[in-house]
Amino acid sequence: MEQDRHSIAPEVHPDEQLPFDEHDFVAHFQRVSISGEDTSGVPLDDLERASTLLVKALELREKYMRNSHQVFPQTTARFLKSTHSSTITHQERKSIADHPVNPPQSTQSPWVIEIPEDLNYSVRAVNGVFEVFRSEETEEPLPYHYPRLPDFVQDMQMMCSMIADGPLKSFCYRRLSYLYSKFQLHVLLNELRELASQKAVPHRDFYNIRKVDTHIHAASCMNQKHLLRFIKKTLKNSADEVVTVTKGNPMTLAQVFQSMNLTTYDLTVDMLDVHADRNTFHRFDKFNAKYNPIGESRLREVFLKTDNYLNGKYFANIIKEVASDFEESKYQNAELRLSIYGKSPDEWYKLAKWAIDGNVYSDNIRWLIQIPRLYDIFKTNKLMSSFQQILDNVFKPLFDATNNPSQHPEVHTFLQYVIGFDSVDDESKPENPLFDGDVTPPAQWTDEENPPYAYYIYYMYANMTVLNHFRAARGMNTFVLRPHCGEAGPVQHLVCGYLMAENISHGLLLRKVPVLQYLYYLAQIGIAMSPLSNNSLFLNYDRNPFPEYLARGLVVSLSTDDPLQFHYTKEPLMEEYSIAAQVWKLSSCDMCELARNSVLMSGFPHKMKQHWLGPNYTREGVAGNDITRTNVPDIRVAFRYESLLDELANIFKVNNEQKMQYASQQ
Repeated sequence: MEQDRHSIAPEVHPDEQLPFDEHDFVAHFQRVSISGEDTSGVPLDDLERASTLLVKALELREKYMRNSHQVFPQTTARFLKSTHSSTITHQERKSIADHPVNPPQSTQSPWVIEIPEDLNYSVRAVNGVFEVFRSEETEEPLPYHYPRLPDFVQDMQMMCSMIADGPLKSFCYRRLSYLYSKFQLHVLLNELRELASQKAVPHRDFYNIRKVDTHIHAASCMNQKHLLRFIKKTLKNSADEVVTVTKGNPMTLAQVFQSMNLTTYDLTVDMLDVHADRNTFHRFDKFNAKYNPIGESRLREVFLKTDNYLNGKYFANIIKEVASDFEESKYQNAELRLSIYGKSPDEWYKLAKWAIDGNVYSDNIRWLIQIPRLYDIFKTNKLMSSFQQILDNVFKPLFDATNNPSQHPEVHTFLQYVIGFDSVDDESKPENPLFDGDVTPPAQWTDEENPPYAYYIYYMYANMTVLNHFRAARGMNTFVLRPHCGEAGPVQHLVCGYLMAENISHGLLLRKVPVLQYLYYLAQIGIAMSPLSNNSLFLNYDRNPFPEYLARGLVVSLSTDDPLQFHYTKEPLMEEYSIAAQVWKLSSCDMCELARNSVLMSGFPHKMKQHWLGPNYTREGVAGNDITRTNVPDIRVAFRYESLLDELANIFKVNNEQKMQYASQQ
């Protein structure tokens, strides 16, 4: 091994013309370089085969991301383009003056927006996926392409056989081990330099850099003490307000508590019993029951639902209190999950009306819509006849609001602040895998059995893809897919996430699948991890793979999941960071890198991200880092970027050589 004390310019594609000298953005630090041509440590045949398979897998993901208007990382895309000999365009670098540190705040109401004209197109479901037609009589839909189900199943099968391939597993495991060791050496050689560059930055430290809670559920975004105080305050001030109807009889809040023989004095945090404990470990059913304060589903309905007798009035108030805490801290933001169950077509209208009437808005909050996989329960209770009904109820209102916004103004307005979709439920439930052949279309899925995870994710992705094309054509915001994935259950879920999701939540099972973990690294797929949540449900804290993922360079962030169940303080995200820092001895640089990752993978608007990370945050490597805003040293960013370049160059060099050799033989 040789230590190189001189700065090395990152590799630039020959077709790429930079409008500035890239050497300006090369950090000076101690690098470790490996001598010799082949540094993979595997036989040449295995290396060639591994390169071919990995490039094929990256091309697959790029296809799915491009189709659905989701983000694929520039660096990896650049290498993929080099295999097709196409040119690359670069953005012009902006100066700080182009983007002032304190942008002017809008005084206009967030709910006052321009309503585009109606198109009056026809929207119909074809084999479970909504298509847009210019009129009722038109038989040919608008050319919004998405992968068909048989193609997806074929891609899934190819990926599944790939992750089980012995030589490829060995290769990926070796590369991941190498990346881990490389990071340990980097820290050994450069930790003091990173710390010195952080100390040299005025004003910024870990407390005043932007961080986003990338995985948190709205119904449990407050801690238990906050919920208790809110219930007591509401009971004191609104005791005579009718809050529910039981057996045809209206009941006031005071009567609800009288029926439980409780007064405000009796209420305690222990009595609320919303905290996860040792009894919830591997018991998702018991964990779900913790959403019911005092074990009463009535209280959950009154205080933690958007659709109830009071139209979610109390829930809106407590969310606004949480939002004001975020605004007070200034540097913390959250992407809250709200539920759309697919039980009825007016759920979207009610949810939008709840947000607008209750004025549930904050610059620090954006919404993700979670769709629970509950078809089997709806079917058992005879609420629907086929899976197609869920798809109709979830997606038809979105197409209608995009097609004719003036007829659905509330939904159209609310969607400005929705960034994507999440899929939630217990992943460890047994399920039949999705095989090829005659896969039942949604309209014919009438069994009481729940469709597999991949079936749900495919139809969410396919409908979202057509919707994104439609909305992009109208100049409206588009959505991303960010499902719960790899928390438990089969590893095939992670294959779905790899193909179709921009980011995922949890990803614990990647620790068992080196091929997928390496692909998640190469494709820089964001993983929102919640070690405290996992500790209560599926995996003890000390066994969490989070520190290994971070060391290897996967794009991970810390998130809270459910502060109501897992956290004690007023700032649950800071609690999550502080415990991780103590247990895994994270440095200040590690913490700031995690915060920067959380902003990058979040769905907040581009202008906000420019303000939080710097005007050039979308650029590759050090050119995209502004230490005065992120507090992440250029040394760390350069190390991550150069490591990724090395890995990609390793794979694509061999792959391109193979192609040239094959072409010369023809």
